[in-house]
Amino acid sequence: MDRLDNTVRPYAWGSPTAIPALLGVEPTGEPQAEMWMGAHPGAPSRTARGTLVEVIEADPERELGAATTAKFGPRLPFLLKLLAAGAPLSLQVHPDLRQARAGHEDEERRGIPVDAPHRNYKDANHKPELICALTEFEGLCGFREPARAAALLDGLGVDTLKPYVDLLHARPEDAALREVLTALLTADRDDMAHTVAEAAAACDRLGGDWAPYAGIAHHHPGDPGVIAAMLLNHVRLQPGEALFLGAGVPHAYLSGLGVEIMANSDNVLRCGLTPKHVDVPELLRIVRFEPGDPGVLRPEAAPDGEEFYDTPVDEFRLSRHVLPEGAAARALTLPTPQILLCTAGAVDTGEHRLTPGHSVFVPADEKVEVSGAGTLFRATVVV
Repeated sequence: MDRLDNTVRPYAWGSPTAIPALLGVEPTGEPQAEMWMGAHPGAPSRTARGTLVEVIEADPERELGAATTAKFGPRLPFLLKLLAAGAPLSLQVHPDLRQARAGHEDEERRGIPVDAPHRNYKDANHKPELICALTEFEGLCGFREPARAAALLDGLGVDTLKPYVDLLHARPEDAALREVLTALLTADRDDMAHTVAEAAAACDRLGGDWAPYAGIAHHHPGDPGVIAAMLLNHVRLQPGEALFLGAGVPHAYLSGLGVEIMANSDNVLRCGLTPKHVDVPELLRIVRFEPGDPGVLRPEAAPDGEEFYDTPVDEFRLSRHVLPEGAAARALTLPTPQILLCTAGAVDTGEHRLTPGHSVFVPADEKVEVSGAGTLFRATVVV
């Protein structure tokens, strides 16, 4: 197995303290948003044998296993991250696999550079993802019932929001949500900035259910995404709880530290809370205007002590082992590739001792037993 040396991405929304605190190192003073573990070409993990991309390319079947290679091709299908949100991320959605392939092919054909700011599809893969809280974690996930969103907006007492309130009472619900989001994203920016400022002041004054949106507006003053965010379910996860984000589901993370896993893709369409490009027509084609419960996941226990998070995708499977002091060693050998990440205590993997924030890559079929006292997350695939 290979100990991983991982890159921390300094995105502006990152917490300057959460990841350093987990690693037990001094903060740099700069935001530290995500630590990437995997073989994404943007920031592959490094090993004593080269980058994880180079290790896998040298012998895909040995590193990934025959079944994984046959199902997903000669690449690691998932990307594992530590994510530390100190400010709200952009409001966003991800395409499904068919949409990603078609969109990528279209943009390639039109010759749009992959690093162009208006590029939507950087690759041909979908990006389902799961976030599991390590601390209390706040986010937005999926549409509220329109009547609940209308009540939230109406409670602000802002006259210029009344048309959106009326629209949200229309039927059918999916059409009402589509009309309101379209109106928000296509409204005059100066007019909308005044509305957002009034709404933000009301949220700050009212507190309670409106408090999260006052915080969002503080970071993104005048952004119509502040109002769009009020159409979504506000979720507060406790440590160990998780959210699965499928294709077309609008979402944003607001604060907290978590373990995130996703299909190995970088396809994002933004809805707001960002200075970056928002392609409104393409976004509206991808978003699923389906209100409902965000579906908080709690780990399901297996007989061997593993706790896993059940999701409807095969590119990744996230689980954890909480190892008590003095417990017998647990065998974690699999015919699929694994990344093991320690988030608490100290865990021995045979070759390596892992402390919080440290990880190893385990090739398919390589024997591994873990022992010690701590929490270990395991990322692998379903074949």
